[in-house]
Amino acid sequence: MAKRHLTRRQNWRIQKIQDERTVRAGKRADLAEESLLGGDLGPEQEGLVIAHFGIQVDVEASSGPQAGLIRRCHMRANLPALVTGDKVVWRADNQTGGVIVAQLPRRTELFRPDHRGQLKPVAANVDRLVIVFAPLPTPHANLIDRYLVAAEQADLEPLLVLNKADLLDQGDFQTIRDWLDDYAHLGYRTLCLSAGSGDGLDSLRESLQGHINVFVGQSGVGKSSLINALLPGVDLRVGALSDVTGKGTHTTTTARLFHFPAGGDLIDSPGIREFGLTHITHDELLEGFIEFRPFLGLCRFRDCQHLHEPGCALLGAVAEGNISATRMSSYRHILSGIVKP
Repeated sequence: MAKRHLTRRQNWRIQKIQDERTVRAGKRADLAEESLLGGDLGPEQEGLVIAHFGIQVDVEASSGPQAGLIRRCHMRANLPALVTGDKVVWRADNQTGGVIVAQLPRRTELFRPDHRGQLKPVAANVDRLVIVFAPLPTPHANLIDRYLVAAEQADLEPLLVLNKADLLDQGDFQTIRDWLDDYAHLGYRTLCLSAGSGDGLDSLRESLQGHINVFVGQSGVGKSSLINALLPGVDLRVGALSDVTGKGTHTTTTARLFHFPAGGDLIDSPGIREFGLTHITHDELLEGFIEFRPFLGLCRFRDCQHLHEPGCALLGAVAEGNISATRMSSYRHILSGIVKP
């Protein structure tokens, strides 16, 4: 049977009916929510999402007589997915909860892949990406470079933090020392400290103040230990390294926002071992390696992939020592996993 072609007016009438049904369904949902939450809802006010629990989120009032008050709120069905750090408009109920009625625009977003490999936001309105690594579990430059590219692509300021720095004197970790020198030479700020001994924590506290920070890094590097040291009383669970794999065990199950006493915020995200960049373009990847930028556009061929082509400006820079071979290897590894334009 041939497919029936609808006229423009028929399409308009169908869309009009669907829109009316959507509006009616929204009104019924609003009435059901108000009934569920006790009937009377307070006036609209702005708030900050500080934790996410499925269909509910913890919202902190941003101003007014309830400023600082935290309530467990329901989300209206027509809202997009919310994440920690989102600014929202919400209404308090006459008990101890509330309902979110709108999401305010995000300044920045941070994504990671879910268990199906699909990207989803995990934090919003972040200023700084704090990349935590340690001598153990064994770090990988490629993972750190993925974080740095993500920071550059999302317009976040990266801060490299080597935790458990006291272990550097207890083994052969010259490679890590070289990485720190290389990243510092590129202009990235690096800190060496130890959550266990407390050495270097004052410098970290000073760096975090006045910003909305998110901690990222593979499991077992001590993110939770750092937060416990920076915010006594929070008491995040700390996982030991697996005796079988040598990797960290996951202890954080949801992204949560904490306030520093002297100002600034921290978002602790679930531990992840791999940082997805499949959503970025080839040009965005190149821009994410900041030392590549002076050489972009100087290759002999316009479609140069910077792998083995003759006259490649980036390969020439590697040969002359202006770009490290390790960083070029990271670029190639990441390039193999993204969709090229």
